[in-house]
Amino acid sequence: MTHLPILLLLMQGPPPPSATAAGLTLDAAISQGLANSQRLAELQSRAEAADYAVEGRRDAYYPIVSLQGGYTRTNHVEEFSVIAPGPSRVVVYPDIPDNYRTRLDLQWPIFTGGRTDALVRASVAERTAVGKDLDAARADLRLEITRAFYAVTTARETEDVLRRSLEAADAHLGDVRSRLASGLIPPNDVSSAEAQVSHQRVLAVEAANLRGVAEADLQRLIGAPPGPLVLDTTPKGDSPLSAQIQGPAGVSDLVARAIAARPERQALEQRAASADLRASATSSTRWPQIGVGSGFDYANPNPRNFPRASVWATSWDASINLSWTLWDGGRRGADTGEARANAAALRTRVEDFDRQVTFDVRARALELASSRQSVTAADDEVRAATEAERVVGERYRAGVATATDVLDAQVARLQAELDRTRAVANVRLAEARLERAVGQ
Repeated sequence: MTHLPILLLLMQGPPPPSATAAGLTLDAAISQGLANSQRLAELQSRAEAADYAVEGRRDAYYPIVSLQGGYTRTNHVEEFSVIAPGPSRVVVYPDIPDNYRTRLDLQWPIFTGGRTDALVRASVAERTAVGKDLDAARADLRLEITRAFYAVTTARETEDVLRRSLEAADAHLGDVRSRLASGLIPPNDVSSAEAQVSHQRVLAVEAANLRGVAEADLQRLIGAPPGPLVLDTTPKGDSPLSAQIQGPAGVSDLVARAIAARPERQALEQRAASADLRASATSSTRWPQIGVGSGFDYANPNPRNFPRASVWATSWDASINLSWTLWDGGRRGADTGEARANAAALRTRVEDFDRQVTFDVRARALELASSRQSVTAADDEVRAATEAERVVGERYRAGVATATDVLDAQVARLQAELDRTRAVANVRLAEARLERAVGQ
């Protein structure tokens, strides 16, 4: 009867799998996270602002039409008049203190030396770069959600293993106390068993805390409210990249794909192009700027009519204007040099990014390969631990093994199952990291 709690615990076996068919899958978590991300919403707003910037640059091709109006009150002046032939008197400059003016004005730059076209193309390149930033942020969020998803999975498995180990330790402690009461063991065995139970309880508390933190992190990333989180951890198929990392040639192909597909690199290239175009826009001011203007005036008095009269009168004008900056003290050269230096700095970052991508792809490919080998080793560990538990159980029933041996074998099997769960999670995470490195 002293070993009955242990035997009941062994007869229970592993707990039945929980029903997670209706739980949150990894794909659903990623979709939810992409829909609720504030970071992505910020970048989308920046992309919208860049669209308006492009539209504003393109509007520079069109004329500007404005309606102007004003009123001016002046001091009284002495009227100036002349005596016309005959008895009449003509007022040449009357005293008109109230002056009203309205004008319909048009200004249209027709030649800017390529400045407008360069600014339009620069803003388009910047908008493309913002779009690539958005793609990179989405890829980062997918990887982060994947990491958090499998962190929750392993944390729950760790908590379950430690809970079952604690139950086994409690059962072992009860058995030891019964044997002490029967005078079969010394008191120090009980103290050792109590210390083991306390240690297992500390580990269980830490595991519960880590599980809570991992769940909170996943809920933060997907925008879910606090509360119970049910996950569907049904295994999925291997990543399409898994079959492409065999040998150096496969890794080299992935590196080439990564350099061509990574949105961060494309954003840097677009910003370098934008800086070059802004330099061209700045240097284009060495050419004359030509524009046309016209207007229609309706004023009282109309200053273009002579002699002045306090009546509403119309007038119009049309002009072509040329402005040519012959010397600006070196401002144009300094601005152009600054823009071209910024472009050179961005191209240097592109070269450095290529080196980093090469390293990332190679490192992630090695990580995925080693993770798969770890799964194979973990499978062997589970089989060996299960067989050892079976043999110890038979020896215990034959009376040639102790309860401690049975408990140790059971804990070893639970730890092996946990190791395999972690190894599988590491494979999935390594696949996600490789996909991110390649730019998928």
